[in-house]
Amino acid sequence: MKKLTLTILTLTLAACLSLNAADEKADVTVTIKGTDTMMYDKTTFEVKSGQKVKLVFKNIGKLPKQAMGHNVIILKKGVDVASYCTAAISAAPEYFPKDKKDDVVAATKLLGPGETDTIIFTAPAPGVYDYVCTFPGHFALMKGKMTVK
Repeated sequence: MKKLTLTILTLTLAACLSLNAADEKADVTVTIKGTDTMMYDKTTFEVKSGQKVKLVFKNIGKLPKQAMGHNVIILKKGVDVASYCTAAISAAPEYFPKDKKDDVVAATKLLGPGETDTIIFTAPAPGVYDYVCTFPGHFALMKGKMTVK
């Protein structure tokens, strides 16, 4: 009986902890799609400072992740995009340099074809923030601006 009770409690706790960003409430939802032509379908979006932002990123391409993986990394104001993305090259296979995590407002996972990642973050102080794909060579084309009012 104790084992059954412990098992039920463990499963209940696991179910509670497995809630992900898709289940969280947000003030605004932004959806961005990445393609095999190294482009985001949305190169600008606007949010208000302090809002909970749900970012849904979809890789709608067909090419394999090893050749055409995509992510969305929103950088803090003042971070040099080229320097950050150059550092990301040596952070394979996710291309997210952990030693530069303090330069980031929010980040999705690196996605392969047909994959989706949903994250929730709080919009920072007013300003314009760059977002990029850090897969090697992509940031020249896969970039955009988040404006926070």
